[in-house]
Amino acid sequence: MKKVSIIYWSCGGNIEILANKMAEGAREQGANVNLKHVADATIEDVLEADCLAFGCPALDATKIEQEEMRPFLQQLESFKDQNENKNCILFATYGWIDNSFMKIWKDEMSSYGFNVIGDLAVKDSITKKHSSMIMNLSKQLVK
Repeated sequence: MKKVSIIYWSCGGNIEILANKMAEGAREQGANVNLKHVADATIEDVLEADCLAFGCPALDATKIEQEEMRPFLQQLESFKDQNENKNCILFATYGWIDNSFMKIWKDEMSSYGFNVIGDLAVKDSITKKHSSMIMNLSKQLVK
């Protein structure tokens, strides 16, 4: 049974909805899921997991949330060797035309040793299609 940690930051609730869907999909695949808001997450939640998902809204075209999520993720650079090749999914919401923040985020997480196998960037509101997409990503994560 794979151990999956899903760590997210949510203010308006959309990321939390996606995180819960991600957890549901992983559990359906038999995974042991650890679902936490980043304020409650620890580095051990990352290091002890077989695979991970991180969710966060974008603040602008180039940045994710900077007060809690970004500092938490930056700590992971020190554990690069322990993160090596752990599969990872990134999911986010944004409200403008450009979603270039996702490429920046994926590159950053790859530089921390993670194998980013998928991502989802939702513009504006979550739809049933997005819920289905995040469920499919969770299934890929626990393969």
